[in-house]
Amino acid sequence: MSETIEKHEELPTEHPDPLIAFLHKTIKIAVKVLAVLMVLVIFLGVGDVIYVLYQNLMEPPLMLLSITGIFKTFAAFLVVLIAIEIYQNIVLYLRTDVIPIKLVVATALMAIARKVIIIDFSTTTPLYIFATATVVLSLGVTYYLVGKHHKERLVDERNNS
Repeated sequence: MSETIEKHEELPTEHPDPLIAFLHKTIKIAVKVLAVLMVLVIFLGVGDVIYVLYQNLMEPPLMLLSITGIFKTFAAFLVVLIAIEIYQNIVLYLRTDVIPIKLVVATALMAIARKVIIIDFSTTTPLYIFATATVVLSLGVTYYLVGKHHKERLVDERNNS
């Protein structure tokens, strides 16, 4: 009595309507172009990290990072890591059997974490900090619940097979 799990397909290239099938193929090509462009952005971002680090090390006092320099470097690193997460989202989107909800939420968490790390408390209003905390909490709970649901599904699939 095993249930057959229907394979999820976001953009099926086999479709009864030839126009829809053509459009799905076109969108898949566009997503592949986005993947190539994201890899370019990642390499440019790595170049930016190197440049920011070099700039911060060449400011007096030489070869020492100030707190501001460290935060600028962290920000540059995190932008590249976010770009890598977005690339992974694109690649997962190209697969037909994966809905990358957890990865999308993780990417959003990383992006908001970057904001928290580089936040300038001298110019930030308390309302902005409260709103940011609310977003972090909401994304954290969502990530936890999606992960919990995913684990439960895996256990159910193992028990049914």
